[in-house]
Amino acid sequence: MDYLLPHPIWSEDEVQKVTVTHREPEKRADKLAYYTVQLFRLGFDNFSGFNFGKRTESKWLRRVIFLETVAGVPGMVGGMLRHLRSLRRMERDHGWIHTLLEEAENERMHLMTALDLKKPSKLFTFMVLGAQGIFVNIFFIAYLLSPMFCHRFVGYLEEEAVITYTKLIEEIDNGTMAEWQNKSAPEIATKYWKLGPDAMMRDVILAIRADEAHHRDVNHTLGTMKMTDQNPFGPGQ
Repeated sequence: MDYLLPHPIWSEDEVQKVTVTHREPEKRADKLAYYTVQLFRLGFDNFSGFNFGKRTESKWLRRVIFLETVAGVPGMVGGMLRHLRSLRRMERDHGWIHTLLEEAENERMHLMTALDLKKPSKLFTFMVLGAQGIFVNIFFIAYLLSPMFCHRFVGYLEEEAVITYTKLIEEIDNGTMAEWQNKSAPEIATKYWKLGPDAMMRDVILAIRADEAHHRDVNHTLGTMKMTDQNPFGPGQ
C-alpha cells in the first residue's frame, strides 16, 4: 500500500492507552458544535435501532459502514477548500492540507476494512448517497463561514467515535460480540496498520479507535487556531 498517504502506525502500548476524553465547550460556537453532534448522535442511534435489542455483528457493521461514509467527508472538504484558497490567494497553506487529506483517507480505509466483512444492500447504499449529498453541501457551506466551528464539530464527532469503538471493544471482551473474539483481521487491515500475521478483529478495532482519538485531538487543536497559523502536525503525525 505504498500509494497511500502517510498515517500513524500505532504500537501496542499506544492503542491500549487510548481513553475517552471530552473538551468542555467554552465559546458559543463550541457549544453549538457540541450540541449539534449530540443531536445527530441521538437521532442516528434511534433511527438505526442501535439502542434497541441485541447489538449483533450485522448491526455493528451497518453502524460502522454508515458512520465512516460520513466521517470521510470533513477532511476532504476542508482540504479542498484550503487548497482552492491557496491557489486563489497565491500563498502557502501553512501545512493544513496534508493533515486534512490524511484524515479523509484514513476514515475511508476504516470503511474499506468494514466493507471487507459486509456488503451493503442497495437500500443502504441509497441511504448513504442521500446522507452524503446533504452532509457534503452543509459542511462545505459551514467551512466557508467558519472553519474553526467545523474543526470543533469534527473534534466532538470524533469524541463520540472513540466512545462507540470503546463500547465495541468492551462487547468483544465480555462476549456480547462473541463473533469477533476469534475472527481474524482482514488482509487490508493488517497491511494498512502493519498488524502481525495473527492479528484479530479486536486488534483492528483498537487501531481504528486510536485513529479516531488522533482525529479528535488534531481537530480540537485546529479548532483553536487561526487559518494562517502553522499546522503543528507533520505528514503522518
